[in-house]
Amino acid sequence: MPSEFDLISRYFDRPARGALLGVGDDAALVRPGAGMELAVSTDMLLEGRHFLPGCDPRALGHKALAVNLSDMAAMGATPRWALLAIALPEADETWLASFARGLFALADRYAVDLIGGDTTRGPLSIVITILGEVPDGLALFRAGARPGDDIWVSGELGGAALGLASLRGRAALGSADAAAALRRLHEPEPRVELGERLRGIATSAIDISDGFAGDLRHILERSAVGALVHYAQLPKAPALAALGDRQLEQDCALSGGDDYELLFTAAQASRGEIEALGAELGIELARVGAIQAGDKLVLLDAAGGVMPCGGGYDHFAP
Repeated sequence: MPSEFDLISRYFDRPARGALLGVGDDAALVRPGAGMELAVSTDMLLEGRHFLPGCDPRALGHKALAVNLSDMAAMGATPRWALLAIALPEADETWLASFARGLFALADRYAVDLIGGDTTRGPLSIVITILGEVPDGLALFRAGARPGDDIWVSGELGGAALGLASLRGRAALGSADAAAALRRLHEPEPRVELGERLRGIATSAIDISDGFAGDLRHILERSAVGALVHYAQLPKAPALAALGDRQLEQDCALSGGDDYELLFTAAQASRGEIEALGAELGIELARVGAIQAGDKLVLLDAAGGVMPCGGGYDHFAP
């Protein structure tokens, strides 16, 4: 059976292009560029909690890094370096090879170096710590939204939650819709370039990991403001409307989580610039409401009636 060091050498030890020292010592060495601040984040994925047992290891390698890249996007940071800590029930080399392919394929797209980490035996869990760079004074924060600002969402909402609902038998989807929903669930696309380009434009930002309503509330709390949102303007996965299940649609679009789209605010004067940016990047950017004074999140239906907003994903719920 291969040792811990054999596994690291075989599957995770690659030359670090942007680090002074990568895998192989007690610590890595990195040097941020001149005029740059370091952005650091970490995410944990547990089998049975954040992904289903027996899921495709290549897709899991992609997602494990993607959720961290999404955090960098929400800060307007350029991802540079990552560390991986992984617990495995056994040293399954076929599984590890597939997981590493998924992880490194995404890492190569964004020139991210894996510079260290740890491996051990235990219930399957994956922890990635990501480090990125952002020019001094230009990081995006959850605080900063101001009354009168527009609220924007990238891409579409609810696709990942719909994929999970289909796996649990709550939604019957055709093959094409099922494939699209499961791709959103298992292989999310982090909005890294969008986050970088929103520096100096967005007044606040967050990535939608725990559901639109819950994550918008984080911005409102940190910014000490309220918001008015129009449900009809939320960009929802097309398959949701086709199902004709209003409650499922609302659950997925408002509270489903795992979308990894960007939710951000910006001054009304920036509308043209943001629309042009979306067209340039080929990303749909929807204006869904406005920041208001106060501390309430108000969600309106198409007739102007107030709707329940729901909450976000609870990591400690049974």
